[in-house]
Amino acid sequence: MKVLIATDKPFAKVAVDGIRKEIEAAGYELALLEKYTEKAQLLDAVKDANAIIIRSDIIDAQVLDAAKELKIVVRAGAGYDNVDLEAATAHGVCVMNTPGQNSNAVAELALGMMVYAARNFFNGTSGTELMGKKLGIHAYGNVGRNVARIAKGFGMEIYAYDAFCPADVIEKDGVKALTSADELYQTCDVVSLHIPATPETKKSINYALLKQMPKGAMLVNTARKEVINEDELIKLMEDRPDFKYLTDIMPAANDKFTELFAGRYFSTPKKMGAQTAEANINAGIAAATQIVGFLKDGCEKFRVNK
Repeated sequence: MKVLIATDKPFAKVAVDGIRKEIEAAGYELALLEKYTEKAQLLDAVKDANAIIIRSDIIDAQVLDAAKELKIVVRAGAGYDNVDLEAATAHGVCVMNTPGQNSNAVAELALGMMVYAARNFFNGTSGTELMGKKLGIHAYGNVGRNVARIAKGFGMEIYAYDAFCPADVIEKDGVKALTSADELYQTCDVVSLHIPATPETKKSINYALLKQMPKGAMLVNTARKEVINEDELIKLMEDRPDFKYLTDIMPAANDKFTELFAGRYFSTPKKMGAQTAEANINAGIAAATQIVGFLKDGCEKFRVNK
């Protein structure tokens, strides 16, 4: 069996070494395609692969057509919208993610952004403190839980809304469960976004929702850029000079945000949430372990397609 790591943004060497150890201990071959610049290179590399580990790399119908021997794709990370699930199912390919492995890294970045904004981007002027502020966590999954854990250390009042997570699960962590997104945004000074990009959530973070936030509000997005209605967010920030937006996913309208909202807007140059040595290693090794479990025992615990 041949396992391919296909990453245009490579894993750290220590992560690759850990993956190799897992794969070769199972008696499989490991192949690397790193820093590739053209899709043709990926199409060639997948031809004889039985399994693929990816990060943000695109696995679409064309790639799946080329990968005649492919049985499984594992996205090293929580999100998997870079994989065409319908096409994978049609090709008989199992798709998995590695939930939880990057969660602390993303949560720490979210809190770091909050501190950065509260202190006016460290521009030398007096800012505010997070202690006592009301933090809203929009989606209470692995990252949201870690955000809550860290925010408690700052002395924040923590609220959460998740359409799919029972209120008692949220409240056992000492977090106040709210009943709607509207209630969350009406209540909280800071909202940390952790919703996935789905047909229901795309562009759902809009003017009508955000205008309900209190004066001096802050939105932190370490989820997906597609959930933001950028045109409406720009209008909101034009109407609300007190509003700050920080994101780990550069908007399509980044230049406009930068020009219009200096001192109230920040974007990382690329998605940085999982860019820590620890998360890199954890997600990569988890992906390798899941591949071995699938190929040897048929384990599909983290399967995300039908």
